[in-house]
Amino acid sequence: MATRAHPTKAGPEASDAEQRPANTRSQAPDADQLPANTRSRILDAGERLVQVRGFNGFSYADVAAELSLTKASLHYHFPSKADLGEALIARYGERFAHALAAIDANVTFAPAKLDAYASLYAEVLRQERMCLCGMLAAEYQTLPSVVRDAVIAFLDDNEAWLMLVLEDGREDGSLHFTGTAADTARSIVSGLEGAMLVARPYGAIKRFETAAAQLLASLTGTQTAKS
Repeated sequence: MATRAHPTKAGPEASDAEQRPANTRSQAPDADQLPANTRSRILDAGERLVQVRGFNGFSYADVAAELSLTKASLHYHFPSKADLGEALIARYGERFAHALAAIDANVTFAPAKLDAYASLYAEVLRQERMCLCGMLAAEYQTLPSVVRDAVIAFLDDNEAWLMLVLEDGREDGSLHFTGTAADTARSIVSGLEGAMLVARPYGAIKRFETAAAQLLASLTGTQTAKS
């Protein structure tokens, strides 16, 4: 799945601290003076903050304080918060694509592929985080346009992969659903994202696992055990 492309105020109308300062690159340290992994560290911190707080819930000042960096260093790598958001989704989508490729390479049975897909969400929740793009989707109206586009691309790519799995399962008789594969794929993504959201305040991974199991059981005609 190739990607085409979460009390601080940091939306599209962010404060001056969130915008790229004048002559940022001339003020930032030379590239050879920065640690080689600075960009990755910024992305790691930004991803965690989005998944826990949301995109509008953190600022460059938060990232700088967490990593003991100057805001000039952050702007050197990501001139604006929109640039950071786009890079976060690109990296997240790439990792998701690799995970889906691994499922395709190691799992043949369509229902098992769907189980493995749901497990990707469960693993994120075990880390006490939300799906990056699920969090961003909740803030969609307040996001920079480039981040909005990247969120939609991520969701579209997930649905496209699911459509292929669903079509294969319908063809070999292992999956049963009414309507189109596209509509069912959208229902799966919506169901899993929603299950994560509802499970989060309870801090109970079991709530998500039960909801996911029931959702997928409806496609195989099997019954899940009552929790």
